[in-house]
Amino acid sequence: MKTDELIEKLKTLGFKEYESRVFLVLLKGKLMSASDISKESKVIRNSIYDILKSFVEKGYCNEIETNTILQYRIIDPVAILNKLERDYHANYNKKVTLLKDTFSELNTIYSIDKSDDLDKPEINVELIRGFNKQRVSKYIDLYKNAKHEVLGMYRLKGLVAEEFDKVAAKFIRKGGVIKSIYQASLDFKVLTDGKMGPATGTDLIRVLSKFQKSGEQIRLSKVKIPNVTIFDREIVFINLTDKRIPVQKHADIIIKNPDYAEHMADLFTFYWDKGLTVDEYEKTE
Repeated sequence: MKTDELIEKLKTLGFKEYESRVFLVLLKGKLMSASDISKESKVIRNSIYDILKSFVEKGYCNEIETNTILQYRIIDPVAILNKLERDYHANYNKKVTLLKDTFSELNTIYSIDKSDDLDKPEINVELIRGFNKQRVSKYIDLYKNAKHEVLGMYRLKGLVAEEFDKVAAKFIRKGGVIKSIYQASLDFKVLTDGKMGPATGTDLIRVLSKFQKSGEQIRLSKVKIPNVTIFDREIVFINLTDKRIPVQKHADIIIKNPDYAEHMADLFTFYWDKGLTVDEYEKTE
């Protein structure tokens, strides 16, 4: 790799321009004086001493005193890597702690004044557009507030999330019923040996078997189904997907209407009765 490219990589890691040049010269492993390092790195003498002092303090190189001059030699780069990694983790943990402490204080300030809502009609239709995490957050909130039953029709693509799994498991432990119909499609990716790749029929069965073991009741549909979830037969969450438009412009609709929810539950029952169990689907593969 060219020197300029290495310098840019080191700058990305937090080194300054002159520090990067000195570091690359020291990496040759020779015992060198400050004037030799200055000459080879093309860093002026006024700066070289400050950089070398900093490197010695950080433990990147050793300072060796001779009868005439000070000389410098870099330590094993693996040891430097380990030190930098520890420093990055410590800095990250410090920032996360600060972030949590700050927002803990901010939460004491946050409040919602509902007095203005008393004279307003109840909102029974909500459209959510844009940033995907906001839409997922809304969906998880509906799950957390469900009391008895969740009926869902899904396409696996983009569905699996660790936080959602935990919420669903907690709902089942509290006595809630989850019945889900999944479209028998392989339009999702799985992580295998650290690499993302296309799913196979075996992957689909494995994922759904895991859901089933946690208490979820499952059917598979070989025909296309809408992405719809019905909460307690009172609220319907509809995920609208359209491959013709960018993902960031997709939208979801939340409908709070018991009559409509019952109609959608009837549609769910229609697909449920025609669906296959995981074992039945596995036999067809």
